Amino acid sequence: MKKLLLLGFVSIFFLPFLQAQNISIEGQLDYQNPVAFVYFNYTVGETRFSDTALVESSKFKLTLKVDEVIDANMVVVFKPLVGQRLARREVKLFFLEPGDIKIEVKDSLRLAKISGSKSHLEYEKFFELQKPYIDRQAKNSNEVFALMKQGKAVEAKNLGKNFNMIDAEKKEKVFLPYLEKNPISPIALYVLKSYAGYAFEAKKIEPFFNKLPKAVQHSISGINFRQKIETAKKTGIGVYAMPFTQNDTLGKPVTLASFKGKYLLIDFWASWCAPCRHENPNILKAFNTYKDKNFTVLGISLDKPGSYQSWLDAIHADGLIWTHVSDLKRKENQVAKLYDITNIPQNFLLDPQGKIIARNLKGEDLQNKLSELLDH
Repeated sequence: MKKLLLLGFVSIFFLPFLQAQNISIEGQLDYQNPVAFVYFNYTVGETRFSDTALVESSKFKLTLKVDEVIDANMVVVFKPLVGQRLARREVKLFFLEPGDIKIEVKDSLRLAKISGSKSHLEYEKFFELQKPYIDRQAKNSNEVFALMKQGKAVEAKNLGKNFNMIDAEKKEKVFLPYLEKNPISPIALYVLKSYAGYAFEAKKIEPFFNKLPKAVQHSISGINFRQKIETAKKTGIGVYAMPFTQNDTLGKPVTLASFKGKYLLIDFWASWCAPCRHENPNILKAFNTYKDKNFTVLGISLDKPGSYQSWLDAIHADGLIWTHVSDLKRKENQVAKLYDITNIPQNFLLDPQGKIIARNLKGEDLQNKLSELLDH
């Protein structure tokens, strides 16, 4: 085994969290084409792992040193056929728990059978509840793609908005009822994290977290999510933004306090982030419209070490004529860590007193909010 560190229920469901043992996996892979190896990608807390095993005579064995329920992507990598440059792969999500687990595959990983994981059986039931919404989202994506092929970009963009609307409906009609009825489910933490997303209201999420089994709350992943809830309390609407200082493009320290008295959009982005670059014209439009009405922007870049020039080039290329700061530490950016920013683009809109009044305003939503505040 090779380990790589990368960037209502009955009480029996409670057992996986109480067993201080590793996850032992035995696999039987019956394919027509030979398999080279398999690996499992998973996250514990904020640390990502990949565990790999060679496949011999269609079999593999693997031990994951984890003592909590995890959701892991199993990846099957086939031996390249003659003339192939890249090996074919199959991927499937499994829920694994401490103990002995067997995975049997015949012809397709999608149809794999798993035993020894009550968590995965529960996930399959939960997945079926989502299926109608997943199918609607797939149909929406296909229709958007068809419009794009026809060159109908505007129509595609408008139709594409339905995808997120369906997702929101799924969360309220599937995820929320599941959490209300099944607080001690072995996948409850996974469902809660998925329901919360990367930007959430602590007062809405914390009550569900407090109903999880104590063993789950005290697991590595549970402790990590509790920390996110505590940070969410400090970054919610109506809270004063936490102070910070970071250097601008000339190495000069810039404080958040220096913007007091203005409406301020704190924009987390990076030169390498395509969605960020796509959103930049909207922010630029807002800046040009309201810069003379007591509004400005502070860009905080999650560019990586050694990418100063890329950061600077992106600022100039996109015409971002406002203050920019960064410590060039990518996800370890100190302000990003303070505000628990794990995905970008994200932003916070502050009032002149430094209080957070909106979050993650994009496109027309940003324009409309500023118009509401500043067009008098």
